[in-house]
Amino acid sequence: MTKIKIILIGLLIPASLFLSAQTTTVDSILSGGIYRTFRLYKPAAYNGSTAWPLVIDLHGYTSNAANEQLYSNFMPIADTAHFLVVYPQGTNLNGQTYWNAGISNTGVNDIQFITDLLADLHSNYSIDANSIYSCGMSNGGFMSHTLACALNNKIAAIASVTGSMFYSQRLTCTPNRPVPVMQISGTADAVVPYIGNTTMLPIDTLVKYWVLNDNCNPTPQFNAVPNTNTGDGCTAEHYVYNGGTAGASCELYKIIGGGHTWPGAPYIVGVTNLDFNASLQVWLFFRKYKLNQFVGINEMKNDYNINLYPNPCTSLVNIEGGQVENIIIKDLNGRVVIETNKKQIDVSSLAKGIYSVVFISGNYRSVKKLVKL
Repeated sequence: MTKIKIILIGLLIPASLFLSAQTTTVDSILSGGIYRTFRLYKPAAYNGSTAWPLVIDLHGYTSNAANEQLYSNFMPIADTAHFLVVYPQGTNLNGQTYWNAGISNTGVNDIQFITDLLADLHSNYSIDANSIYSCGMSNGGFMSHTLACALNNKIAAIASVTGSMFYSQRLTCTPNRPVPVMQISGTADAVVPYIGNTTMLPIDTLVKYWVLNDNCNPTPQFNAVPNTNTGDGCTAEHYVYNGGTAGASCELYKIIGGGHTWPGAPYIVGVTNLDFNASLQVWLFFRKYKLNQFVGINEMKNDYNINLYPNPCTSLVNIEGGQVENIIIKDLNGRVVIETNKKQIDVSSLAKGIYSVVFISGNYRSVKKLVKL
């Protein structure tokens, strides 16, 4: 694959220090037949010798990766805490950039894009596979919830700032494990209303969904957020739902009077809470969790040699090789469509498309793609 990389080295740094400066690399991959771009921020201390955590930061509707990098401003936190930040770029819908997180049936598969992006980053950088997290602003927050539903085999925890979930998403969200979630929302948000509307879940309902999924204590611990900036036009409340399965928790920052904004952002574009830094709190939340504390499954060794045939197929698909105890077929949204232990599976009822076939044996698993014609 031919790539074009642009490396932007931090300004205001003497030329003699360029080799150890922070860098932002602009790159692209081919996903779903489309070249998709992203920005990767690497702190100066990163040299590839140690696997670092990765934070995926998703921009909002009409925004872009470059704006999100400046607005959320994870960079100084990443510099000291030692993690990488990737800022993917959405595609175009009616002249505006967006994430396909239940907004439309345009056919753009952003779940697959993030999957492909992670595979590319793993190939080119030293990333801790147990420490990958997703957050985002507005539509990017919606997409982070979508990834919690459909890509929780790769992403340990998520955070949503001014995002929510559509009712249609909620109906199809079937996470197979606890997913730690942080939600940050303003009660005066006119874009994604705190009380919800005919298409979006109320924020309290959204939080309760994840509390129930994670088996957390339904009675939260309340932490006061000191009103250190009395001129920002809002205050903040912090609720923590602890005690979830495998140590999972859910957190809510409720910004009383807050708008559709990122608390602590360096750019004020509305009623923005300045009593705390959302990016810092998101990272402090993320760093508590590792994927392997929720998913005690290792990849099968290559010598399991499992094959699917015919592939592509129309009706029957056969499984050959390996000691397989369970087989799960998922669609591209992560929904389980077939679960069986048979070595011949009738897939004639499935719609045409691409599916993931998960083979499970004890604590090991292998995943292959299946094309249904």
